[in-house]
Amino acid sequence: MIAYGDFSRLSGEHALFRLIDHRPHIDAVFAASDLMAAGALHALHRLGRRVPDDVAVIGFDDSPYAQQTIPRLSTVRQPVDAMGTRMVSELLAQITSPERHPSHVVLGTELILRDSA
Repeated sequence: MIAYGDFSRLSGEHALFRLIDHRPHIDAVFAASDLMAAGALHALHRLGRRVPDDVAVIGFDDSPYAQQTIPRLSTVRQPVDAMGTRMVSELLAQITSPERHPSHVVLGTELILRDSA
């Protein structure tokens, strides 16, 4: 089940309430950003659900905010520095050789387990 938001804390809270309306016994949430996951944590707290005992929550980004939530947020870390380096390299290569086909690159991510899952 998917509930859409705008990557903000408030939209994560609203999305969690929509999910709970459709699946009252949901036991895990994966949010598209750490801010949305923080909103989900807040909504779960308001509903009296225990994290991670009742519902596990995982965010995405590994932003500094992920370590400031209660409980500390489990999240997926992206290699942001490597992404930036690769993008600059690809852009310069495309400028130098406009006929060059763009590269398709997948960089690894890392699951950071903290207290919310």
